[in-house]
Amino acid sequence: MKKFKGGLFVKVLIAIACGALLGFIAPDWIVRIVKTFNVLFSQLLKFIVPLLVLGLVTPAIANVGRDAGKMLLSVLLIAYVSTICAGFFTHVSVSGLFPHYLNPGELSLDSASAKEFAPYFDIKIPPVCDILTALVLSFMIGVGIIFTGSCSLKKGFAEFGEIVKLTINKVIIPLLPWYIFSMMCEMSAKGVLSVILSAGFKIILTGIVLSIIYLVFQYCIAGAVAGKNPFKCLWNMLTAYLTAFSVCSSSAVIPVTSECTRKNGVSEDIVNFTIPLCSTVHMCGSTIKLAASAIAVAYLSGIDVTFGMYASFVMLQGIAAVAAPGVMGGVLMASVGLLESVLGFGPDQTALVMMLYLALDGYGPACNVTGDGAIALVIEKLFGKK
Repeated sequence: MKKFKGGLFVKVLIAIACGALLGFIAPDWIVRIVKTFNVLFSQLLKFIVPLLVLGLVTPAIANVGRDAGKMLLSVLLIAYVSTICAGFFTHVSVSGLFPHYLNPGELSLDSASAKEFAPYFDIKIPPVCDILTALVLSFMIGVGIIFTGSCSLKKGFAEFGEIVKLTINKVIIPLLPWYIFSMMCEMSAKGVLSVILSAGFKIILTGIVLSIIYLVFQYCIAGAVAGKNPFKCLWNMLTAYLTAFSVCSSSAVIPVTSECTRKNGVSEDIVNFTIPLCSTVHMCGSTIKLAASAIAVAYLSGIDVTFGMYASFVMLQGIAAVAAPGVMGGVLMASVGLLESVLGFGPDQTALVMMLYLALDGYGPACNVTGDGAIALVIEKLFGKK
């Protein structure tokens, strides 16, 4: 897997196929070896996620600065509102859709195979703090840096963030396909694979449709504010959508997104300011993908997620998503801790969400960058002449 040069999406597909096949034919002792890796990697994830938030969210807050302009604050506010609205839109939509084609509790402990596979050993790697503590601490330190002007502390957290990003890019992301492989192997050996694959296709298709509908909503609102035809503006962003769908990255397609946004009549200064900033803070598509996967896994696993729990998850996830820039799968990595601490997921449910999120990664970034163009239209109307 390390020598294979395909993208993460291709590696995940290979991991799913190989894990499913091995689970059918492997003896129990091999499955237990695979389970041991699964448990150890889960511990590593729990350890790294709070550090990711501390190392990346803190500098992001500190960089806003005390004298941040109205345009910067407006972009941040609109991006955050758009991100959390995407989460609530997904909740309302799938709450009515999933009962029609998913079976509640199908993956619960009562419904799953009685056969369980214990790891050969389990090493605990306790995190420095939980995800909520990390978020609060990031805000406290970030705001403190702004008002005290502590350059050394700001530089220290920025350098710490680079170390965390290096760990994510060089350790966590390369091991993710193996993690998916181990999970699929165990699911196959337990006899619940058919449920996972059948439900997964429906969940991913639902997420794609919802992301497109949400883009239409965004451009209808932006078109009304800017006084432009929303469907023509959305059509002009098609190249950016398809490019991001292919490369699975918001940041990598900034030049394409910028060019498409200029076609909608947005000035050069607004484009150069808004598009790079939104690529790091506007995660509406990734939120739709994550929310749909999480709600589906909870529904299939028989986990009761109240609206209050889900609202807390969405609002905190919108903040944690700021930690995503520069890290492949960053929104997912920053939200893993919230799945367990807020929604009450266990390691198995979290692994399923990760598999569904990564199985077709492109439509999240595609929605993100296309939505960036809608925000640019609004900012152009508000600040373009200034």
